[in-house]
Amino acid sequence: MPSPDPIPSLRGSTWQRFRRMMRWMSLAAILTASVAVWFVARGEPGTKVHMLIATALGAGLSVLLGSALMTLAFVSSGSGHDEEAHRHVPPPPTEDE
Repeated sequence: MPSPDPIPSLRGSTWQRFRRMMRWMSLAAILTASVAVWFVARGEPGTKVHMLIATALGAGLSVLLGSALMTLAFVSSGSGHDEEAHRHVPPPPTEDE
């Protein structure tokens, strides 16, 4: 008798989804950082390299951090863990009832 196919792991697919979303957000962070550097360099003629590096790191890492937190919230919501955490368990009956 053939054995049934194994059920795919939800944990594995959830992390694949997270990584896929973060790849796109990494691209968005690089684009945001480059646009921010372009605006800073365009604004003042004597801009130092240190200022451009700080701008790129600040803008890029801010976008990455925000997108990572929002992606984790979406992944957590989609995995069903939120419903399980909010499930109400009634208290045990007391002697007065």
